[in-house]
Formats: sequence, C-alpha cells, structure tokens
Amino acid sequence: MANTAQAKKRARQAEAHRARNAGQRTELRTQIKKVRTAVASKDKSAAQQAFREAASVIDRLVGKGLVHKNAAARYKSGLNQQLRTLA
Repeated sequence: MANTAQAKKRARQAEAHRARNAGQRTELRTQIKKVRTAVASKDKSAAQQAFREAASVIDRLVGKGLVHKNAAARYKSGLNQQLRTLA
C-alpha cells in the first residue's frame, strides 16, 4: 500500500479515473449494441440515429484517450457497413 502522501493521492486519483473510464467504456458498448439491434430489426431510421449517437460517443472517447483512433475507425467502419446493408 502507498506510504507517502503523494502515493496515497495518486492511488485515490487512479481509482476515480478507473471508475470513470469503466463507465465510459460501458456507454461505448451500449451505443454499439443499440446500432446492431436496430440493424437486426431492419429499422433504417432508428439505425441511422443510433449510428450518429454511437459515432459521437466513439469520437469523444478517442479525444479522451480511452479508445485508440484506429480502433475507433474500425468500430465506425464496421457499424457503417452494417448500416449500408439495410439500404
């Protein structure tokens, strides 16, 4: 366990960051699932709206460093590909 005041503070910060990051990763997965379920139900307008929301979340997490930019591009590309199958 941490002994110095500095190490104790860093441990507190790390726990706060871990909790925040976990919540944001959960939100990312939820948004991706919303797009996939809308595509599976063949609801084009709902799928497009869900894709816009998911892309926004993905881009925001890239800016925060939670998702690598290439991984984000891969997520968006895959979701967009699924969306195009409805057209």
